[in-house]
Amino acid sequence: MRKITVALLSAAYLCLALTGALLLWRSGGGWGAGVAGLMGGLGLAFALHNLIERNIERARLDGEVGAVREAHLILVEQLEAIQTQLRSLSEVMHDDAERRSEELTGEMRMLEDLVQRLSESLDERLANVQAAPGPASHKSQQSAALLDTVRQALAENRVDLYLQPVVSLPQRRTVFYESFSRLRDETGRIMMPAEYLTVAEPEGLVSAIDNLLLFRCAQIVRRLARQDRKVGIFCNIALGSLSDETFFPQFLDFLSSNKDMAGSLIFELGQSAFKQRGATEARNMAKLADLGFRFSLDKVTDLDFDFQDLSRADVKFVKVAADLLLQQLDEVDGRLTLKSLRDIQASDFAAMTRRFGVELIAEKIETERQVVDVLDLDLAYGQGHLFGEPRAIREQVLAEAEPPADFIRSPLRRRAAGW
Repeated sequence: MRKITVALLSAAYLCLALTGALLLWRSGGGWGAGVAGLMGGLGLAFALHNLIERNIERARLDGEVGAVREAHLILVEQLEAIQTQLRSLSEVMHDDAERRSEELTGEMRMLEDLVQRLSESLDERLANVQAAPGPASHKSQQSAALLDTVRQALAENRVDLYLQPVVSLPQRRTVFYESFSRLRDETGRIMMPAEYLTVAEPEGLVSAIDNLLLFRCAQIVRRLARQDRKVGIFCNIALGSLSDETFFPQFLDFLSSNKDMAGSLIFELGQSAFKQRGATEARNMAKLADLGFRFSLDKVTDLDFDFQDLSRADVKFVKVAADLLLQQLDEVDGRLTLKSLRDIQASDFAAMTRRFGVELIAEKIETERQVVDVLDLDLAYGQGHLFGEPRAIREQVLAEAEPPADFIRSPLRRRAAGW
């Protein structure tokens, strides 16, 4: 249509020029045939110029359209290349997801095997407890009832996990958590360790509680790692667990396959338990240390440490109650010293422990005044109700850290007539 319009306009210009020339020629009046021809020629030239200009414009537009088409083809090729890359990336992600799923399945199988071993060990312990003399052999009927409550809580898996923050000083930023286990009786009442340990320890049930705590701590560390949270967890471990021929080898195998937890899981012993460890316990602690796991001491009653022994055993943290630290302060000849270590200044104590690779943590901090005094001693970490009370892990989170259902209950089903 555009071509026809251009042709008609050019023809119109030519006709007008010829008509004007003809009129001039016929009219005479001094206008000669040359002038008429000149006018006709100018009209023809104008028409041709217009036609040529239109053709040039059309050629330019055709070139631009061609460039747009070429750019479109390039864009289509790039889109096809991007789609190919996306398909390749999708395949890689799918393969990676399958690999991770296989790794997680393998890990869970290992955990299930470990838990099965633990359940067998616990079955043996509970069988020994059941075979023990009845309530008449205990100091009181109340102790017997409490022991029965503890056994029921274990049998029905009423063992909760609590975490309390350990903060850096003076920033008060949470850098660790300490884990605690709490038992619930049939009414849901929380039982504190001070209430049930006196009857659970003689019956060998504390190791069972510690084993369950270790399992859950490992799972919580896994959850934190998925969230990319660089927070460590102190997890109590009993001497009996370190020497348990059934529990420890399987737990060591699990940790060997999960060395990435070494920076996040810290095993904690009481000071007296550490001093009482034998060759088996020391050897098994060394195996854990070889995997990169660290140790901590709590329940400290005196500051007379063998720091070289702590260093050899890879003890990296020592928790001391704030009151004990402050009660140890004594002024001698104008110097503030510790009663147990009068040859050094109190403010140098933390620096001395660091030379052996041991970091002091002031625990059971309840007041701001204690914080000030602890900072004067150059301690880098603090723990206590002032910074946060132990809080129960939410049920939905704890459900992820639950052991298989047969961890405790399956051995007991075979003894329906028992407790």
